[in-house]
Amino acid sequence: MRNFIANFVRILGICKDFAGNRVNELGNIPRCGVVPKFSDLEVIALGITAEAFGFDSENLLFHRLHNECKADLPNLISRRQFNARHKLPARLAEEIRKNVAVAIDGSEDVFCIDSKPVKVCQNARAKRCTMGRDNREAAPDWGYCASQGIHYYGYKLHAVCGIHGVIHSYDMTAASIHDLHYLKNFNSTVLPKIHPTSPRSNRRR
Repeated sequence: MRNFIANFVRILGICKDFAGNRVNELGNIPRCGVVPKFSDLEVIALGITAEAFGFDSENLLFHRLHNECKADLPNLISRRQFNARHKLPARLAEEIRKNVAVAIDGSEDVFCIDSKPVKVCQNARAKRCTMGRDNREAAPDWGYCASQGIHYYGYKLHAVCGIHGVIHSYDMTAASIHDLHYLKNFNSTVLPKIHPTSPRSNRRR
């Protein structure tokens, strides 16, 4: 976990540089109430570091942090507190991510768009899936992944990145939405050129 702490400190420094005046001197988003000792920027940096190291179990992550890194993180919060607090700085984390992407390859005028299937259940259970019944706009749908040659039920993760591989934008849609149709609703950035990653990307999936 020594490498984890070293990378956490480095990522925290990057977050501080790009957060600017959106946080106070303690690294917290200004708000009323008790001032947390484990800052909002530390919550963001911890989440990013955990993703970078491939921790898919929060129980394992916090067990190791509390047992192996308590001296390095004296104000470390619990897993329950982390889950409760990481929602508040979510918008700040997204703004930092966008600023970092612009700093790395903000001069790009050529972008690539690709998508990844996100299954919510096995195909045989699709009719019994209750996700999105109360909100049809957020409901999953049937889709086809050309690269894997599979039909699936779920969502599609779209990502727009520069030629250096830096993701500039991403969104989740129903699996039936094609990348080109997703771009019609993509209004946060004007993309002058789109280079499909595969000839199949011009076909409706």
